[in-house]
Amino acid sequence: MWRSGKGALAVTAAAVGIAITLTACSSTGGKKATESSKDSGGSVVTGGRKLTIAMVTHEAAGDTFWDKIRNGAQASAKEHGITLKYSNNDQPAQQATLIQAAVDSKVDGIATTLATPDALAGAVKSAEAAKIPIVAFNSGINDYQRLGIKMYFGSDESLAGETLGQKIAAAGGKKVLCVIHAQGSVALEARCAGVKKGIPNTENVQVNGTDITSVTSTLQAKLQQDKSIDWVVTLGAPIALAAMAAKKGANSHAKIATFDLNAEAAKAIKSGEIVMSVDQQPYVQGYEAVDSLWRELTNGNDLGGGKPVLTGPSFVDSSNIAQILPYAEKNTR
Repeated sequence: MWRSGKGALAVTAAAVGIAITLTACSSTGGKKATESSKDSGGSVVTGGRKLTIAMVTHEAAGDTFWDKIRNGAQASAKEHGITLKYSNNDQPAQQATLIQAAVDSKVDGIATTLATPDALAGAVKSAEAAKIPIVAFNSGINDYQRLGIKMYFGSDESLAGETLGQKIAAAGGKKVLCVIHAQGSVALEARCAGVKKGIPNTENVQVNGTDITSVTSTLQAKLQQDKSIDWVVTLGAPIALAAMAAKKGANSHAKIATFDLNAEAAKAIKSGEIVMSVDQQPYVQGYEAVDSLWRELTNGNDLGGGKPVLTGPSFVDSSNIAQILPYAEKNTR
């Protein structure tokens, strides 16, 4: 979730300065989304009809990252009096089915991730044919426009990875193990490719992110076999925690950097067990995805001006963790 360059960081801060708390609505153990009947002012445009927006993601079971996405989306929905319908599946064909189901139910707008854009293209085109506004967020920055989507909210993953690689190189890193925890995700692959630009001696390893025990054992074996690995880059906070355990088990001196935050990873940054995190600010992604649809539906706005609205990368390390940790513990950062 790191922001990539000085320019991107400035754009992010300027483009999306929002801080709102909200109720989590997790389909994998969190609280169920609540609906608000608050009249946000858009009823004049909609003829008093309450808007319904579907949010469809590639969330995998147990990944705490998505709690922040849902928290942001629900905050915006509550503010605008929107009924939010959240659904998820980490299998591309099933995610496409969920998008199509949202189209068939005639929702007013759809916000979706595009981790596997080609697999979702047909369902996206179906939404467009039905004249249902659709925005992309979190993943698909290089593909949303070719699918006909006008707005995107998220991080430039290639730039984020490259910036992280440069930071590791500046810190003296020589060999990186980059851990891809979801097969076929273009965003995760872009992150590792970016890291490799900064550290050419970067090796990718594929793991099953839904099986943390397996992740730990795989990383421990790699660290035991190759003592030249001096940095491990994980692409999600739960995977970073597995890397910490693997490092200990392998008696490795490798340093750990990660993408994304959760409360445990934030505490590990404070303690020095994780050096830094690349934060794409998922709360803002969820909030802006819903908010932008509301603005388009009620006022004809088109945010972004044909360009992605960057929410990252933003780096979290020892220099700013004290400020950010309280928000991570509230599950909004």
